[in-house]
Amino acid sequence: MGVDIGVGFPVLSVMVAIPVIGALACLLATSGRRTVILSIGLLSTVATAFVSALLLMGFAPESVRPDLPFFLTERYEWIPTYGIDYYVGIDGISLLMVLLTTFLCVIGVLASWRSVEERLREYMVCLLLLETAMLGVFIALDLILFYVFWEAMLIPMVLLIGVWGGQRRVYAAVKFFLFTMFGSVLMLVGILWLYGLTGTFSVPELMGKAPIAAQAHAVALFLLFGVAFAIKVPMFPFHTWLPDAHTEAPTAGSILLAGVLLKMGVYGFIRFCVPFFPVAAGVLSPYMVWLAIVGILYGGACALVQTDIKRLVAYSSVSHLGFVMLGLFVWNVQGMQGAVLQMVNHGVSTGALFFLVGALYERRHTRMVSDYGGLWDSMPVLSRIFLVVALSSIGLPGLNGFVGEFLVLIGAAESAQAAMGYWPVTLAATGVIVAACYMLVMYRRVFFGRITNPKNEGLRDLTRRELVAAVLLLFWIVALGVRPGIALGLSEQTSSAWLEANAARIEAGTHGSAGGGETR
Repeated sequence: MGVDIGVGFPVLSVMVAIPVIGALACLLATSGRRTVILSIGLLSTVATAFVSALLLMGFAPESVRPDLPFFLTERYEWIPTYGIDYYVGIDGISLLMVLLTTFLCVIGVLASWRSVEERLREYMVCLLLLETAMLGVFIALDLILFYVFWEAMLIPMVLLIGVWGGQRRVYAAVKFFLFTMFGSVLMLVGILWLYGLTGTFSVPELMGKAPIAAQAHAVALFLLFGVAFAIKVPMFPFHTWLPDAHTEAPTAGSILLAGVLLKMGVYGFIRFCVPFFPVAAGVLSPYMVWLAIVGILYGGACALVQTDIKRLVAYSSVSHLGFVMLGLFVWNVQGMQGAVLQMVNHGVSTGALFFLVGALYERRHTRMVSDYGGLWDSMPVLSRIFLVVALSSIGLPGLNGFVGEFLVLIGAAESAQAAMGYWPVTLAATGVIVAACYMLVMYRRVFFGRITNPKNEGLRDLTRRELVAAVLLLFWIVALGVRPGIALGLSEQTSSAWLEANAARIEAGTHGSAGGGETR
């Protein structure tokens, strides 16, 4: 049973507002001292994480139904002439994404404690505004509100990359901006087209109206929304912005980009593409499965040949998100649950990898694998923590990465028995082996062997602040590996309701009217 957090209390709005208040406090702070700005940022993110914990205590998974999937909804008129409302709410899947976001934002502030030396005030403002935009994406139940948050996320992330990034930061920021804007324009066309067919921007209403009203245009609308989300995932062949953005972004930017922003693309498919256009999703699902398989293998193959540690981790994200998309489109509970769990697992594990790589970069100012070697002796604590995180990334049983990938593969195997054949699950399983190769080879070259470069001798190990962040990440890596039910229990009812509702929508769409105007 959920804990009552107050009837009518706007807990979602408070959660979204706290980082904005923190950003304003940073701007208005009379003292520009590092400790003041960093303390405001840390306090704001911790307070937001605390409110998200209240959401967790107030959420009742057993109350989720196909006809009533959202919880703690808030709705206020915004632009009543066009039926646009400030309408927010959560279900089990969006709650997991909210918890992941608030947790990684705390880690992001801790990762920025010493790495950002210039314009710290502006940096922290961007980081906090980015948190608000990301949270808004996961709780928005009005398409225009969702689009506003989606676009608002772009500005602070581009600034984080373009101002505080590496040597090629401007190129990476512009590339990220152009890719995202291209997808956003397509999605805006789809939103307006869908409004013309249904007369509403409300997500719960569209779940009932859109499958019938948009049946004649389902594939085109699915693609308009789907390309925007595929770019964000990123799915092959829309992935090329990711390695540059990851490589050039500051440590906190890489953590949030991998840990949260990529999940926004998958969330878009879950929340909008499939429920709005289930018939098109059913028709296109074989193609989505094969694109996911290509992403798994291509991302792994590219990671194998990388000489830059951050680019290796970036390409590994392409591979891991391929597993998530595979689980989503095999159309069974195991695959769906595996996809949701893997979103959380990838966020924690890859966020931890970028955090530790950032700690290395602060000390050596290089990301090249060949510049390291023998760190096991000079940095024993970081080396051992990095090993656990690397093993979690490749799916070692007992750590968080294993259960999600295992469920996805089980779901793909069950789907193979029904219709798809065993090639998808076989190729996806090959991706697990490739992941072990590139991650363990990189680890051996960086941490084992003799110290051949004098600059690697006497390096400072993790500080207490870095150790606190690393232990927090390790806790969830182990906890989600030993007790995956922590996350699966929250999303189980939502995933089952999602599959049940979309099966009904596919049937209704198949037998419904091909016209759209009459549902207005």
